[in-house]
Amino acid sequence: MTLSTIAVHLDHTERCEARTLLAVRLARQHGSHLLGLVPTGVPSEAAAFAQTGDAVSLVAAAALYQRRRAEAVAHVFRCRLRETGPLPCEIRLADGDPVEAVLAHGHASDLVVVGQADRQAAVDARARQLPEEIMLHAGRAVLIVPRAGRFEGALSRILVAWDGGREAALSVSGALPLLRAANTVTVVSMREDGGADSAGTPSAGELDGWLLRHGIRAVFDCSAVAGRTGDALLAHASARKADLIVMGGFGHARSRERLLGGVTHDVLARTPIPVLMAH
Repeated sequence: MTLSTIAVHLDHTERCEARTLLAVRLARQHGSHLLGLVPTGVPSEAAAFAQTGDAVSLVAAAALYQRRRAEAVAHVFRCRLRETGPLPCEIRLADGDPVEAVLAHGHASDLVVVGQADRQAAVDARARQLPEEIMLHAGRAVLIVPRAGRFEGALSRILVAWDGGREAALSVSGALPLLRAANTVTVVSMREDGGADSAGTPSAGELDGWLLRHGIRAVFDCSAVAGRTGDALLAHASARKADLIVMGGFGHARSRERLLGGVTHDVLARTPIPVLMAH
């Protein structure tokens, strides 16, 4: 597997720069085509409304403002790319719901880069839901960039959270190009304190062999967890000075809400380093 196409979500927030620079660096490292996605926020029906007369002139004016702001975001993206040197890339402005716009283009990518949800950012509620919604529905590996800090170095120390489940398997598969390029890969299997030793399961042993056949030599670590698994995982990442966490993303539906699993929610909310997830 290669990262032939990396899609990055672009917006007008301050954190867009850190997200862009990380996506650019990965695209250069892996010879990827970089796709900048700019949701305009313009409703799909706005263009039709704009032609029906003065009664909806405010709708048309709002749509024009949103499109011009999206064009400004695209312009800044082009300028940043020019500063870093030539790179195969394109920019797409997409009308309609922001989440659906990113999903539509992200489905045809190998990796989707988004930002961690930021309650302080000047965006609407739907935009704040974008990171978790993309992770849950993209069907691709999603790289979530934290809302603070800069990530200018290589992703050379990677921590993999492994439970033998479907989501973890999808995440590791999506992360293969990054794992091959890493200097160290540590696979952590966590079990509840007093539970069975999951490091000895066939799943962990088969993962080791599979990674070796992909040219990846990993260190395996089984740890007992007395408290919250998300806290323990972040503590492991900090202790090993990890640049990236790879883990499965869990979610479940309740009525019309989309709720995240506990570990996924904890890590997405509090991680200080990038996280790659798939669901």
